[in-house]
Amino acid sequence: MQKIFEKDFNIERIVKEISVKLGISILEEDTLISFDEIQACDRALTSLKYFSESTDYHIIAAGSLLGIAINRQKYSFPVGKVKMLTLYPLDFEEFLWAVGQRELSIMIREAFNKNEELTLHSLAAEYYQLYLAIGGMPRAVLEYIEKQDMDFVTSILKDINNSYIADMAKYATPTETTKIISVYNILSSQLAKENRKFQYKLIKSGARAYEYETALNWLNASGIIINCTKVREGKMPLSAYIEPESFKIYLGDIGLLCNKFGIPTNIVIVENDNMNNFKGALTENYVCSALVQCGLKPYYWESNGKAEVDFVIQDKNGNIIPIEVKSSIHTRSKSLNVFKLNNVTTNINIL
Repeated sequence: MQKIFEKDFNIERIVKEISVKLGISILEEDTLISFDEIQACDRALTSLKYFSESTDYHIIAAGSLLGIAINRQKYSFPVGKVKMLTLYPLDFEEFLWAVGQRELSIMIREAFNKNEELTLHSLAAEYYQLYLAIGGMPRAVLEYIEKQDMDFVTSILKDINNSYIADMAKYATPTETTKIISVYNILSSQLAKENRKFQYKLIKSGARAYEYETALNWLNASGIIINCTKVREGKMPLSAYIEPESFKIYLGDIGLLCNKFGIPTNIVIVENDNMNNFKGALTENYVCSALVQCGLKPYYWESNGKAEVDFVIQDKNGNIIPIEVKSSIHTRSKSLNVFKLNNVTTNINIL
């Protein structure tokens, strides 16, 4: 297929040759052409500019770690000609749709909007536990729907985690790959700590920030992890008050996190006292990924080590919203009160 793009960027020729190669008719304005793994052919990536300028063909392109590949290979990216979209794992609502519980998702939203108790709360909680175990990776969700067997789901999640490592080797030097894998492999131990602030010493004794900064940036740019940076004040704009040296790391998908923890899926699905040590970490990761999937940038706030608010966000109206995550029935939070006292402003809401 790459040879089709080597001669020139005559779109009519390219489309005709693709049509013959695949044995299908490609109709302008009526056929969606999908270039998968487009980073494997830099001229295909460049051709998007010519598709945009000279035709009415509909094109969608996707690629593994596409942002990383473009940056590393110095591809000629058609700036201004391509609308960039980020495809996240399924969130909990989309997961409910996938497993045939759309009506339940509507009931949850209605109960939230009315600030009323959900009559089917126990059922919704069961699906939430299931979502923690499976996550939102489409292949894992499909495997559950088709087989209803968590052993198959576990196998798929393990394959995805392993494929991430394989992709790291494609787009990084051997030295960088070693560091990226080292950071990736200790993410679960970072979250298992009571204080989830990232500590380089967990990678290896004597590790320093400058040694692993590139590895962390690589994982963040790829979407595999979520970087949650500390803010010293809960004021708008939050990005002006960050302390870059203090941050927490979460995994982009909760199912992959459970798999990396090595937690048996049946323990995640069913309430189990053995999960008490990790329930808080899983719940925090779930909330963090949900915020990102909603287009929100999560930060966290700390007051001299005495109080900590798990997440602080800024909504589209500029409101600063502190979020305290609780994984048990105890819902009081001294940290929220400390946050309010330390950030006296008119646009703080408590969620």
